[in-house]
Formats: sequence, structure tokens, C-alpha cells
Amino acid sequence: MSAGTFAPRPGAAPVSRMVLAQTALETRMLLRNGEQLLLTVVIPAMLLVLFSAVDIVSVPLDAARGEEAVDFLAPGVIALAVMSTAFTGQAIATGFDRRYGVLKRLGASPLPRWALMAAKTLCVLVTEVLQIALLTAIAFALGWSPQGGVLPAVLLVLLGTAAFSGLGLLMAGTLRAEATLAAANLVFLLLLVGGGVIVPVEKFPGAVQSVLGLLPITALSEGLREVLRYGAPMPWGDAAVLAAWAALGLGTAARFFRWE
Repeated sequence: MSAGTFAPRPGAAPVSRMVLAQTALETRMLLRNGEQLLLTVVIPAMLLVLFSAVDIVSVPLDAARGEEAVDFLAPGVIALAVMSTAFTGQAIATGFDRRYGVLKRLGASPLPRWALMAAKTLCVLVTEVLQIALLTAIAFALGWSPQGGVLPAVLLVLLGTAAFSGLGLLMAGTLRAEATLAAANLVFLLLLVGGGVIVPVEKFPGAVQSVLGLLPITALSEGLREVLRYGAPMPWGDAAVLAAWAALGLGTAARFFRWE
């Protein structure tokens, strides 16, 4: 009996095609999830509009330069959007994928495990592009006047994404899904208040400021302000903090992440 001829030829697709297909699937699932959209899109946009329009929190402004509240708030809210997607959203989604056995089943498929993590990372980046585009449009409508270059801001966002992704995957891969859900949302709220997003870090006591300055959300929000508010070059101190968190989070996640 001669061997049959099959069309299309059976076998695994190229890894690049599998990664793109998984990225598209992850992105569609995220965009269809109302809770994730609330966390990643609606809340940052509402905070930007509310605190720009209503004088709830006093922020330091340079009257000589004609600054408005949105000039202080926009970089911080962009940092919050990065954290909400790369850390909170990814931790919760990956945690429940792990609980329901999705990761275990995908790990047994032709898609390599590293490629699955790459697809999740690309999904985060695609979502962040949509988030930042929306927030930028809203900020411009509110009178935002960014001063700095795009490249330093993009590099900071990429470093922040790596830092928050590592921490989110570490949490999702070591804790139960319910614990991840509670912890991720708690951390989101705490860093929203104490990470320099809405409330200036200068309003905290000096000793507390030193601790807050080492947090990834503070480094990202303050670094983006240096670039987009003052037109400064790359803030290497903030970049170093983000790079250290990225190395720590991704390295620890790779070591301790449990697929089951």
C-alpha cells in the first residue's frame, strides 16, 4: 500500500506563525473581557478626565510655562495603564489559565512554552499601544502639551512592561488563582495611590519618598514626566530601577513558575 498524499501537508506550523496566532487569540480574549477592559482602559481614562477637570488633588504646576493639571497627570496615567495590562491583567488572566489547565494543555501542544510566553508578551504590547493611543488622544483633547522626545518614552514603557510582566507572571505562576486575583488588585490600588500616578511623591514624608522611589510604578511615572513634561533626555536613574525590577521579576518567574 502506497503512502497517501495529504494536502495541506500534516505537521506543526512554523513557530513564528504559531506565536502570531496565539497572540491574536490572546488579544481577542482580552478585548472581549469586560472586566479586563474596565481595568486596562476605562479606569485609566476616567482618572485622567476626572483629575484633569476637577481640582481634587493639588499637583505642582509651573504657571510661567502655562502648565495645566493634565501635563502632570498624563505621564502618570500612561504608567498606570502599562501596569494595569502588564502586571494586573496579565497576572489574573494567566493565573486562571493555570488553574483551569489551559497552560498545561497548551504546554503539551506543538507550541513551545517559551513561545506561549512570547505570545502573552506580544498581547500585552498590542494592548498597551491601543491604551496609550486612546489616553494620548484624551490628553490632547484636555490640553496636554508634551515636551520631550518619543524614543526615551518608548524605551521607558518597554522597560516598565518587562518589569511588570515579570512580576505578574511570578505571581500567577506561584499563587492560587483566587490569591492572585486579590493580590493583583490590592497592589494595583496601593500603587495607584502611592506610586506617583495621581498624588505627587513629594507629598509623602522624606523617608517614605525614598522607598517609593524604588518602586517600578514610581520610576516609570516619574521617568515619563521627566521626558514628556520637561523635555529631559533619557532618565537613566529611573531606567536603571525598571531594568533591575525586570531582571528580578523575569528571572524569578522563569525559575519558580509552575504550569500546573
